[in-house]
Amino acid sequence: MTDPSDIVWHEQTVDRAAREANLGQRGAVIWFTGLSGCGKSTVANELDHQLNQLGRATILLDGDNIRHGLCAPPSGLREEHGEEFANRFGLGFGATDREENIRRIGSVAALMASAGLITLTAFVSPYRIDRDRVRKIVEASGAAGDFLEVFVDTPLEICEARDPKGLYKKARAGEIKNFTGISDPYEAPKNPEIHLAGGEGATPTEQAVTVLEALIQRGIIAQPVPRVAE
Repeated sequence: MTDPSDIVWHEQTVDRAAREANLGQRGAVIWFTGLSGCGKSTVANELDHQLNQLGRATILLDGDNIRHGLCAPPSGLREEHGEEFANRFGLGFGATDREENIRRIGSVAALMASAGLITLTAFVSPYRIDRDRVRKIVEASGAAGDFLEVFVDTPLEICEARDPKGLYKKARAGEIKNFTGISDPYEAPKNPEIHLAGGEGATPTEQAVTVLEALIQRGIIAQPVPRVAE
């Protein structure tokens, strides 16, 4: 067994400041959280588009997409890797598996922010302690202010009425266990950097602009230069 003391951090010639200088931006993690169907993925995707239009370097990590690879469930690993491997490394949706899911994502997001990327994530991430751990991971590799929690605060009844994937219906029927908001709790952020009131009429584009303005105010990106009509 490897002794943890034998694992030594390897310093790199190109540091974070050099990478950020090349990109003309600060690396950061913009962490969208909220119930399934609250609109977090839609807003994050729109923000990604707006930042791309401004020439910013970004990456978007979405909860569903990550579950197809890095955090795949046992059923997604079994055929390729076998039963033992799948059961050990595959992640379900119980509390411990959710904790590991968010730990993995937080570590990956921190690496991307260290490369100077504006890293957008959209995860239910229902437990406050897990989100706080990610904040520590991100800020430990950078600085305070590199992690922005965005709470897409859409009431459960609206999320359930939308039910874009039919998951609430299955959860109510008992077909899905550990479903946040139905059979598992959601712990809302106490002091998110950005609070978006979902279900109150603002479009995803307008909500994305709100987040974009916060990034400008915090110096993560520069104020866009208005285009002059020719």
